[in-house]
Amino acid sequence: MLTVTGALRVLVDPRTEHDGDVVVDDGSAVTTTLDAAGCVVTAGLVNAHHHLLQTAFRTLPGTRGVPMAEWLPTMAAAYAAAGPDPELYGLAAAAGAAEGLLSGVTTIADHHLNWPVDATTDDTVALAAATVDAVRGLGGRLVFVRGSARDDPSQAAASADAIVRALLHEDAVGGTDPDGRLQVAVGPAGVHSDGEGTFRALGEVAAEHGLRRRTQANEQVDTAIALERYGRRPLDLLEEWGWLAPDVTIAHLCDVTDDEIERLATAGVTATHAPGCDVPMGWGIAPVARLAAAGVPVGLGTSGGGSNDAGHLLADARLAMQVSALVGPQLPARQVLGMATEGSAVGLGRPELGHLGAGSAGDLCVWDVSGVADAGVADPVAGLLWASPGRRPKHVVVGGRVVVRDGRLVTADEGELAARLRERLARGRSRP
Repeated sequence: MLTVTGALRVLVDPRTEHDGDVVVDDGSAVTTTLDAAGCVVTAGLVNAHHHLLQTAFRTLPGTRGVPMAEWLPTMAAAYAAAGPDPELYGLAAAAGAAEGLLSGVTTIADHHLNWPVDATTDDTVALAAATVDAVRGLGGRLVFVRGSARDDPSQAAASADAIVRALLHEDAVGGTDPDGRLQVAVGPAGVHSDGEGTFRALGEVAAEHGLRRRTQANEQVDTAIALERYGRRPLDLLEEWGWLAPDVTIAHLCDVTDDEIERLATAGVTATHAPGCDVPMGWGIAPVARLAAAGVPVGLGTSGGGSNDAGHLLADARLAMQVSALVGPQLPARQVLGMATEGSAVGLGRPELGHLGAGSAGDLCVWDVSGVADAGVADPVAGLLWASPGRRPKHVVVGGRVVVRDGRLVTADEGELAARLRERLARGRSRP
């Protein structure tokens, strides 16, 4: 039993809030109490779109202010130079997941697109397992998305099937383990990199195992490539290939027409806004207000370290709120906090995540708003975004278990995680 006492404000969900206490009954006989005086309590944040491997490849020379045609080979060369193996994947995932927990992210969807060209199916399972073990060891939740970027369709499907069978519990439902710590999904990078064969092959694996499907579409470059290669826009292709459906979440969606928004809503597709990637890459800003008004649920993601360079979802929520007025009405802070919690959870098909109401999984963050960075703030909930960019939570709880206490990881040493990744990268780059 966990009790959070004396909160200044508790945001149960985007529509419900109160002050006072929060009780999480995790079935444990041990009683834990967290003091939340001077704090705002929210549900744990849900990062609906990340690329954890890129945590090891941030601020690389040649990746800033360049088109994707230059960005992709620069990133690929860095991966190759580092020597991709389970150790690298695990250390990158550990650093990325730790960064997430320390900034309030309790669930990460890792759209994993990078697989060595000579990797066997067993090799891909080992790489996925390294990522899963790293996040699990820190106490976070992971949605591992077996992605594809120009992979052979049959090999991608065989790998996805093997990952499901090797890593998920036999009693998993909807691709999610009984304890909710691991979920597996599938997702081609987009029509700019993968063809109909890959979308259909991974779709068949999803149908067999009841997995969610995820992809990326309608960044400006994605639209341009689709028009050049197929003479059609990305969503036209996704619809033809069977990828506009209620089990599909699409990230980015910067360049969408009113007609396309209506089609997304009619199909029951969910969306993920990723301004921390889209803005610096020059891809535009997703029209979140128009999507939401049409009935498209919208979550929030950071995307990867190669484009965003940070995995701080609350900072990206602030950015989403600030830039929203450039493409429509200003998004209110509570709506954006809802995107970073409940909205992301809806896209994952996880009704137990992203809120603190009945049926909640018991993931929460305690945010201290008593310091000078929040002095003068009239609305402490809105102040979580408007004030103190880059803030860290005081406490983080996953499933009733404290994983960050007084701003420090309970399950690992932050400095050691960073040092191990730096050492591994240096060793990889020094190989002949």
